[in-house]
Amino acid sequence: MSAMLNGCLADTEYLEVTARSGHRYGVWVTTPPGYAESTDPLPLIYVVDGNWAVGFTAPLIVTQADPYLTVAPYIQVSVGYAGEEAAQWAQLRNRDLVPPGEPVGDEMRRTLAAARESGAMSPEHVDAYLAQLADTHADVFLTFLTEELHPLLQSKVRVSETGHGLFGYSYGGLFALYAWLQETSPFATFGAGSPGVAATDSQVFPLIAALPEGEPASSARRLHVTLNEAELFGDIPIYREIGRNLLTVLEELHTRGRSERITRAMLHETHLTGLQASFLSYLKTCHTRADSAPR
Repeated sequence: MSAMLNGCLADTEYLEVTARSGHRYGVWVTTPPGYAESTDPLPLIYVVDGNWAVGFTAPLIVTQADPYLTVAPYIQVSVGYAGEEAAQWAQLRNRDLVPPGEPVGDEMRRTLAAARESGAMSPEHVDAYLAQLADTHADVFLTFLTEELHPLLQSKVRVSETGHGLFGYSYGGLFALYAWLQETSPFATFGAGSPGVAATDSQVFPLIAALPEGEPASSARRLHVTLNEAELFGDIPIYREIGRNLLTVLEELHTRGRSERITRAMLHETHLTGLQASFLSYLKTCHTRADSAPR
């Protein structure tokens, strides 16, 4: 593992970590205001798609100092790709964030074909995108986060025993939903922004069907789901498909008595602009100070 200070983001250390799988990841660790003056251990909030998401989400760590909010202190861990692979993050994320065996829906194939024909994506880009979707390993990536990266960070920063979170957007949101369904430690809260359930026969549906009916009495794990109005009501078919499938997911969870710990928000955003708004919605809903006075 190599480490260096990242001068682009305040209070951020950049690490490169090679997983047992052989994949190498870039990791940005952002500490909150007052961290150096405190000795308190803090929960970690993991954010996937770090190459894209870190610039939108890490600056929001200052919301902990906003007197109008009740966001509790946390350390952000943004996970992306390192070295030459960083340029291919949009394809590699398919490998790591999509559940194993996830089908590629017809609408997704039509969207990629249209992007190829219009020149929005090169044929090589489309082929690489589909190649990663043909061999997906969200299970391996989840194991890396929980069994390799988390223990490593416990040795580098002051990490609390509980209260950790996981946030993802689009396919990252699908990953967060998948991890929530796995009931995986050490996460207590999950933020799934516009989760990319792009197929009507997604692997999340058999995972939901396998859940015991009713909320476990001991469960404190929270899931916060956001969707953007422009996705559900706009003119782009793939986003409407994702919106419809997400509503089906929520209905299935409600049917199985699993909706008590799920919160939802509709955002006035597009798919592209929704990332930061979704993360802030997750923070304000799932990561608040328990002893805060009402606003």
